[in-house]
Amino acid sequence: MEWIVRANRWLSELVFGPATLLLLLGTGVIFTLRSSFFQLRHAGLWLRCTCLGALRGGKRRKKAGQQGISPFEAMCTALAGTIGTGNIAGVATALAAGGPGAIFWMWLSAIFGAMTGFAENTLGGLYRRRAPDGGWNGGPMAYMQYGLGSRGLACVYAALALLASCGMGNLSQANSIAASVKAAAGVPPLVTGCALAALTALVLAGGVQRMARVAARLVPFMALLYLGGALAVLWANAGRLPAAFAAIFKGAFGLRAGLGGFAGYGVMQALRSGMARGVFSNEAGLGSSVLAHAASDLQDPVTMGMWSIFEVLADTLVVCTLTALVILTSGVYDPRLYAMARGTDLFGLLANGSVMTGNAFAAVLGQPGRQLVAVCLGLFAFSSILCWSQYGERCIRWLRGGAAVMGYRVVFVLFVVLGSVMDLELVWQLADTFNGLMALPNLAALWLLGGEAIGALRRRLAGRSMAPDE
Repeated sequence: MEWIVRANRWLSELVFGPATLLLLLGTGVIFTLRSSFFQLRHAGLWLRCTCLGALRGGKRRKKAGQQGISPFEAMCTALAGTIGTGNIAGVATALAAGGPGAIFWMWLSAIFGAMTGFAENTLGGLYRRRAPDGGWNGGPMAYMQYGLGSRGLACVYAALALLASCGMGNLSQANSIAASVKAAAGVPPLVTGCALAALTALVLAGGVQRMARVAARLVPFMALLYLGGALAVLWANAGRLPAAFAAIFKGAFGLRAGLGGFAGYGVMQALRSGMARGVFSNEAGLGSSVLAHAASDLQDPVTMGMWSIFEVLADTLVVCTLTALVILTSGVYDPRLYAMARGTDLFGLLANGSVMTGNAFAAVLGQPGRQLVAVCLGLFAFSSILCWSQYGERCIRWLRGGAAVMGYRVVFVLFVVLGSVMDLELVWQLADTFNGLMALPNLAALWLLGGEAIGALRRRLAGRSMAPDE
């Protein structure tokens, strides 16, 4: 196991080194500038075309006879993948590894990453193809193969996405569920893993249609449950919010702030931790949400891209921020202690991940707060597991055809059990590595084809077509 840790550490440092972080951030900056800050200047437009339009028109179910999924179901599927343990355990891990300043870089990655998500989903809508059964075949593989004419690059992406589906979409999610359930109820991780694997297998048997229906019911419920608990904690700790925001902004640039100070956290460490956790949470630049939206019966590719803007910003600026503020105002997190312990054996003894978040909720709500986190984390992570199983199935179909799907499902379910009993730190390190590897071919395609997405947006704006699509 030690050689795996060493090899992954080397690869992770390479993948998430300064060059990759600059590429991730730079891609979002370029699309933001080319679109004239569309995600900020036209917030009313994309809100009307996405969540507000869905609320006015119900869940916008697909029409009879269509084999795809509705735009609302596609959004819930994508959010099921993005609103996961990164929002609960990942934020705490970012604070432990990079200090309060990591949250600022997480915000920045979301603001610029929203346009990266827009570009990749618009391209996904432009290049997807009808499947023989009347549904859709698509994803980043489609614009790599049909847009760039590179079947090889499409296969590389599909293979890396398969690894990511078992890593960040499975191992890390199952691990966080097992750790949280053990802390809240004392249930052994292996028992939790087996139960989770059984539930996963049950949903997988129903295919993409059942997955979409589960997501459409589960995502709104779990989001409201968690946000309600977080707001209750922040209401009780409202007086500490100014110090928390001061720590975030000052920590982002290596300055000393309140909350005990955080000497030992450098700007690069905060940036790396915040960017890595931001990408893990909202997945902008990975191309994963394209795998969900490409299955939608939404006709307009630009509106498809707008849904991604909503998902990225809601995931990071709302859910992740609330988690961070709950931890920073709770009194259970001492930045100075974590900074001094980083790189030593003491660090492993400090509360981290979902345990830290559970402690923060419990500081105000008592044991019910810890149980609330356990329930929400279980729902978040389970929805992510289901979502990523569908992403993996789309990739295995692209590589090997439909005959390989059953074998993939068996392996995926076994990985749920494996992730439940693995070491937390190793799981998150592997997940970060898979994230970075998956992003590289997708970012290359975006740089080469992104002009088409911006052109489609400009045509949409010039046409003043501001009504929500289907």
